[in-house]
Amino acid sequence: MKLSFHGADQSVTGSCHRVQCAGKNILIDCGLFQGSRALAEDNQQEFGFDPTSIDFVLLTHAHLDHCGRLPLLVKRGFRGEIITTAASRDLAKLVLLDSAHLQEAEARRREKHWRHHGYAPAPALYTRDDVEQCLALFGRTAHYHHPLPLAAGITAHFYDAGHILGSASIALELEEGDHRRRIVFSGDLGSDGRVILRDAEPPPPADFVIMETTYGDRCHRSLDASVAELYEVIRTTFKRNGNVIIPTFALERAQEILWYLREGVENAVLPAGLHVFLDSPMAISATEIFRRHPDCYDEESAALFAQHHDPFTLANLHIVRDLEDSIAINQIKGGAVILAGAGMCTGGRIQHHLKHHLWERNSSIVFVGFAAKGTLARQIIDGQARVHIFGEDVTVNAEIHTINGFSAHADRNELLDWHHHLHTPHTFLVHGEYEVMQQFADELTQRTQTRCFLPRLGEEFDLLALD
Repeated sequence: MKLSFHGADQSVTGSCHRVQCAGKNILIDCGLFQGSRALAEDNQQEFGFDPTSIDFVLLTHAHLDHCGRLPLLVKRGFRGEIITTAASRDLAKLVLLDSAHLQEAEARRREKHWRHHGYAPAPALYTRDDVEQCLALFGRTAHYHHPLPLAAGITAHFYDAGHILGSASIALELEEGDHRRRIVFSGDLGSDGRVILRDAEPPPPADFVIMETTYGDRCHRSLDASVAELYEVIRTTFKRNGNVIIPTFALERAQEILWYLREGVENAVLPAGLHVFLDSPMAISATEIFRRHPDCYDEESAALFAQHHDPFTLANLHIVRDLEDSIAINQIKGGAVILAGAGMCTGGRIQHHLKHHLWERNSSIVFVGFAAKGTLARQIIDGQARVHIFGEDVTVNAEIHTINGFSAHADRNELLDWHHHLHTPHTFLVHGEYEVMQQFADELTQRTQTRCFLPRLGEEFDLLALD
């Protein structure tokens, strides 16, 4: 009975953990490393295990840093079953096809750029054909609280993680000979009191917990204060005839911001004629998927849909699918709110809008989510005076706002509360910056009797030897 770590270990992205029990190999997530060029190169490396040996992949949710290497796993020989919730399956299809499109586009760019240097550029990590083969391996659908037998002695249980649509924490009941253990993977945990989704629920007590620590060193600003700040930024920016640019994660954050913009207009806190541009094909498609899964909503959101009131729509919402229409937005000199992907500004249409607005003193850039080290978003948030976009240095003159109360990740106190319910003697901390994990480990050991581990990439533990 072994546990090994193959991503998001002493770092924030690339979640991938392996459990070996009763002759079976199970992966929890298989995510993409995101951020710096060095991390991109890590995606090309070997997994640290034989993909053909994996029997099951249990997917906690559809963010790229949790599902983004699944097509590569299949490309390298995996032929087992991928299991997740219905909403995560729908979102994963959207996310992976978009990722393949970007991988192919980047490969073409490298080929064109390096053709004159006399050596072959790296091919695309995977293609859309690889994604289609991967999607064919999605098998049974997981339902919250319903036991899902994987093999003799191995049963999975999915619990609502409250992070994005369909997200889950996963508990594995393991039996090997006379030994029985329960191991829980938090996945990414949502922050309490959000609109649209239910709060994260803790699984039952466990022998071992593998837990995310993205915001393990801080508490979020209150949601009400964050919404009020967003409204104030919009009003003051419009007064100086500027635009508000919001780099937006397509899954959850875009829908949540649309919700609050609609409420702001309905409550006369924002101008009645507010023009909002949703310039993210993935966010547009994701919003349609949200509408198909009201079973994931909290009571308030479900009630709105039951009354045929779409919480993601406002009078002057402009859905921007075509690239030409996206480019045309930059002709608008003031009075617009532009939501564009990606949230960490690592690619997508947001880079074009930043190139056109960062140097504008009248404009505001509003970050409403986590930005990993090495990303363009992090450079701007950290106060870099000039940033590199599309081969050019762009001066940062716009007002920069970071409103972390919108985060889809649980903060330190919410993580501690979730962990408290599990009464676990062994905790493995993952999916966080190393200094943050150290702080959170100190906090846990002061409050509980748990033993904390900060596993390194490739590290393996014999779970029976830890008793």
